[in-house]
Amino acid sequence: MTELHILRVFIGPDGRGGNPLGVFLDGTRIPPERRQEVARELGFSETVFVDDPAEGAIRIFTPGRELPFAGHPTVGTAWLFRESGAPADVLRPPAGDVRFHHDAERTWIRADPAWIHPFEMRQLASPAAVDAFEGPALGEPGIYVWAWIDESAGLVRARYFPTEFLIREDEATGAAAVRMGGMLGRPIEIRQGVGSEILVRPQPDGTIEIGGRVDVVETREYVLPG
Repeated sequence: MTELHILRVFIGPDGRGGNPLGVFLDGTRIPPERRQEVARELGFSETVFVDDPAEGAIRIFTPGRELPFAGHPTVGTAWLFRESGAPADVLRPPAGDVRFHHDAERTWIRADPAWIHPFEMRQLASPAAVDAFEGPALGEPGIYVWAWIDESAGLVRARYFPTEFLIREDEATGAAAVRMGGMLGRPIEIRQGVGSEILVRPQPDGTIEIGGRVDVVETREYVLPG
């Protein structure tokens, strides 16, 4: 038995949206060979297993496979480290070191766009076209669609369908936000899903900083299936 923290990451300014995330701060209680099964059973777009809270070592699983890096899991875990008193000031997923910090409202992480898994990104003509877009079937290659709400102000409307990972649609996608920051090379604000908000800030060293609001949904005991 272990403890599961369920968070919402990238909550919008009106409290809507936020991508659900599962985090096991004592992830070593779940054997590595069982983690994919646990992530599939939970059904979140990602689940994080913390292997060492002092060093920041984490692993990230979708229902379909492990990822070397993902955005909303690192933002959410960084927020939870502060709330739980974990001593690390860097997260260490397999992709590399992820620095993080907090301000009065948001948690921020920095990532390298080269870490992001490949997927199609397609610009559409309008936010209405993004809203009307129908994603692929489960198991087919995923797609991220976006359009400018206001290009001069850096406002973007986006949706992501990570169907190759057995996820029909992601409410908020930090990895795609990192890619968008690298591609556009300017600060932007992404409005995704039903109400999520992701702030994107390219950095002089080529990394991309993304930030958002996080809150806890519940904390409960978890027993391994079987």
